[in-house]
Amino acid sequence: MAVPAVVEEGALQQLPHSLLPFLQAQSQGTLTRLWGRPSACLSVFRLLRPLDQQLVMNLLWLESAVPAQTMQQWIVPGGNNRKLYHASLEILSRLHILSGNTQVRLQLNSTWKASLRAAITGGTVATSSGSFGIPAERGAKDSMDKDGLDAFALERWETILHFMVSSGTAHNPPRPSAGVLFLLQRSGLMGGGGNPQITSAGFQFLLHEPHAQLWELLLQYLRMAEERQMDLVEVLSFIFMLSTTELGREYSTENLSDTQKAMLEDLRDYGLIWQQKPTSKRFSPTRLATTLTSSSPPLPTSGSGVSEGFIVLETNYRLYAYTDNPLQTAVLALFTTLRSRFPNLVVGQITRESVKRALQSGISAEQIISYLSTHAHPQMRKNNPLIPVTVQDQIRLWELEKNRLKSQEGFLYTEFASQGDYEYVLNYARELNVVLWENPVKRCFFGSMEGHANIRGFIERRKAQAG
Repeated sequence: MAVPAVVEEGALQQLPHSLLPFLQAQSQGTLTRLWGRPSACLSVFRLLRPLDQQLVMNLLWLESAVPAQTMQQWIVPGGNNRKLYHASLEILSRLHILSGNTQVRLQLNSTWKASLRAAITGGTVATSSGSFGIPAERGAKDSMDKDGLDAFALERWETILHFMVSSGTAHNPPRPSAGVLFLLQRSGLMGGGGNPQITSAGFQFLLHEPHAQLWELLLQYLRMAEERQMDLVEVLSFIFMLSTTELGREYSTENLSDTQKAMLEDLRDYGLIWQQKPTSKRFSPTRLATTLTSSSPPLPTSGSGVSEGFIVLETNYRLYAYTDNPLQTAVLALFTTLRSRFPNLVVGQITRESVKRALQSGISAEQIISYLSTHAHPQMRKNNPLIPVTVQDQIRLWELEKNRLKSQEGFLYTEFASQGDYEYVLNYARELNVVLWENPVKRCFFGSMEGHANIRGFIERRKAQAG
């Protein structure tokens, strides 16, 4: 008999994983093909929220459906428990993990059930299909150990982050591959065409944990799969397969599809896999790949995120950063004027010029304050408020200075023959909702680019009628 599902207040407060909305938008046929891969079912199960997982496990080993009324009796009365329960059912239904009408009965999609059972029990279906990868023979001289894989992944990942932070400055960071640059621009993390620069979205990206950063890039990669004529199911299957592999093991490329073999080059650039050479018949997943669907850190010493704060900020805008990490220093340089550098300490000042420079790059005042709060030193966390109010207010005021003037292209209409002509044309422009500014005393107004053709035609028709 299934174990009752106990739904308690707060059980569903966490947001769904960023991949799940993407999967929910796919067709039932696509998901049915995907659920035929045991590694895909296991990986998605790991990404579900605790209540979603509990519902799946309650139904996984049952051979018949459970009446919906029976399941609802397991809900703890009170609070938002019933609402949370139905929200969980909706997510599972849209993923086609649950099949049929959930208002009547609850049962798992038969394909999902068979694959997840095989993944959990290690059945022959899971091992023979190669869903979890085909390990290559051990003992290759050119294999890479775990420390080497970590170093490779860290170098590739920080190359991407360094380029985002340092591009458009006097520094010349190493450039990632053309594929990575294209992905950064398509995802909106960088802009500027031939001279890419970090955007507001890119700075927000730097505030995220490494797992969230990696999935943000992978989601954009998945969205580009169709235009690159790649089979989405094969792309997802390979990513899920990597997330279930063993760190330090080598895997064969022999069983990979053409789409998956084409992905090897891309994933090397992101630091997810290592190969001795592009033509090698084996590859090694790095920690970035093996932790994709787990809560383990993607890199043991990743500079892309810190577990403990390192910034001390004083009320006189002086900033002390206890770090020797070049990436963290480069991020601070986006909105701080750096004064001194020591082996494990960077001293800087938040100034009007440094904040304006950041604002011109699309970074907002709230993002700067958020970064300072996220990475505040433990000693600073004893303060209330965490960031000095004077500093917060001044950063916001500098942003308001930038927003006082707003430029917009358009046309100035002036030299009207009479007050009547002026008001007649102005009223027509108001009906079109294209008037940006007006001055009745000087008989002129400023209209947007979009309305110019209509206004010009209106004036010409009026002149023709007067003639």
